[in-house]
Amino acid sequence: MLISIKPVVLPAPGRVAPLRVRISAPAEGRDLPVVLFSHGFGSSMDGYGPLTDHWAEHGFVVVQPTHLDSRTLGLPLTPDTWRTRIDDLKRVLDRLDLIEAAVGRPLDRRTVAVAGHSFGGQTAGALLGLRVLDSAGEPDPRVARGVLLATAGRGGDDLTPYAKTQFPWMNPSFGTMTTPALVVAGDKDDSPLSVRGPDWLTDAYHLSPRPKSLLTVFGAEHSLGGIGGYEARETTDESPARVALIQRVTTAYLRGEPVVAGELGRLESR
Repeated sequence: MLISIKPVVLPAPGRVAPLRVRISAPAEGRDLPVVLFSHGFGSSMDGYGPLTDHWAEHGFVVVQPTHLDSRTLGLPLTPDTWRTRIDDLKRVLDRLDLIEAAVGRPLDRRTVAVAGHSFGGQTAGALLGLRVLDSAGEPDPRVARGVLLATAGRGGDDLTPYAKTQFPWMNPSFGTMTTPALVVAGDKDDSPLSVRGPDWLTDAYHLSPRPKSLLTVFGAEHSLGGIGGYEARETTDESPARVALIQRVTTAYLRGEPVVAGELGRLESR
């Protein structure tokens, strides 16, 4: 059994809209590990139930901020959107006391993990040490590990002309992403933002320092079988079996347990 608390409003001086988060947690337990989840472009704290509910049911407190690019806010996209997203995650880490008070039980702050899908994967990666444009590229010491789902690869010549023009921040560097992470990619995720094909979504694994793991999900497109939400319209490759695989592998990874992919995917580590 799990509980869901929303919205919890966190202090965010200077932000153009209040920073609202959703908290999902098991109904019982103390010293609970935390997963901070960053949604994909346009989504909100109410998305990704197939993943966040599963993690909460298996003992994690999951915190989901609504970023300023969310369609629920109706705000214009700005050149600093990528930066405000990272700020949102850091504000949550700064105020884990408020998250703890909302849950009503102690949290285990030694085991904080970050996760994100698509644009949210780049956002979460910044706390693992991924560098975006002029950012410092230093891992946040409060974060122990990460899960990056369908996360964009290198920029520059790997991008389509449209992506170069519209998304200048899509130019990450993975050389300083030293925090352990699991990268999840679909082998049919042929992004319209890159000229390279599905392997573009594996750069976070191949171009970052060890230790890293890569789960390749067979037949999965950008929605990875439907992790974005129950019956979500943007799901192009609905597959409960693929979602179940990602649920199982990510949960084991977040717990620090042995990970096995099974027939629907391939797991590699280095």
